[in-house]
Amino acid sequence: MIRVTLPTHLRELARISDAVELAVEEPITQRKILDALEATYPMLRGTIRDIKTKERRAFIRFFACGEDLSHEPMDAAVPSDVAEGKQPYRIIGAMAGG
Repeated sequence: MIRVTLPTHLRELARISDAVELAVEEPITQRKILDALEATYPMLRGTIRDIKTKERRAFIRFFACGEDLSHEPMDAAVPSDVAEGKQPYRIIGAMAGG
């Protein structure tokens, strides 16, 4: 099982209070994690990725094992600690401004 953490506003939209656990087929990639998340919580479709292009939305970032995966290929394997459920895949709302 893959653990995914979401920012507060997306947890509220999905009506969940903590990290979610998802069954994801191997090889485990960012795309497969997000596909499983959107399949389980359809109200999140379009909030993390554009519905048509599946590109990451601006101000959304992906982290795992202390690494920013936001600009990594979506079909690259995630770190083994995430794939093994030892570490969460984190979806974070970025901040901007000055």
